[in-house]
Amino acid sequence: MKVKELPLDDRPREKLILRGAQSLSDAELLAILLRTGLKGKSVISLAQELINKYDGIANLALQSPDALKNNIGIGKDKAATLIAAFEISKRIDVNKKWKFNNKITSPKDIADIFIPLLRDEIKEKFFVVCLNSSNKIIKYELISVGTLNSSVVHPREVFKVAIENNSANIILLHNHPSGNLEPSNEDISLTKRFLEAGKLLEIQVFDHIIIAGKNYTSFVEKKII
Repeated sequence: MKVKELPLDDRPREKLILRGAQSLSDAELLAILLRTGLKGKSVISLAQELINKYDGIANLALQSPDALKNNIGIGKDKAATLIAAFEISKRIDVNKKWKFNNKITSPKDIADIFIPLLRDEIKEKFFVVCLNSSNKIIKYELISVGTLNSSVVHPREVFKVAIENNSANIILLHNHPSGNLEPSNEDISLTKRFLEAGKLLEIQVFDHIIIAGKNYTSFVEKKII
């Protein structure tokens, strides 16, 4: 049965408006994003097939646009819609954690906040995390997106963000999509450059943290800095 053939208050979009998002199943929520089904297959059926194929909506949210486009009925527009929606969800989760978090007291505090955002990334991303004088996060910003294990980052880009946000301290943060927790020679050399630049600008580099899957490495804990 097509969605438009359902009673009005059983259609996903109308049901959400009338009863709230919590009243919808995962398939119904996904159907709202997909918008249309296929000939002979309703959008809710298509949504449920995707959820079944990837063993749950959480695993579906980890797929790349190319992986999603391999499914019949998912073109580039639908794939982009899904990826955008899932990314917004991840960012909201991260933002809620740091906005209501107490001051940062350890590398684990940072790891707990950012692992959900970075653990499934297929490209290396480099962030600067800005802290105020009370060691609370006031901003985090993406500086560079690289290949599998390479991103080019310049001190001027990092400290521009720090200065614009009146940061007292900063934490460098990037991921290793390969899952390797060990800092490379380039990571160590780059960090030393940031430390020197920070001294000149009177902005302390508190730590450099690498996220690799569900684990992390702290340069402070490893006594690299």
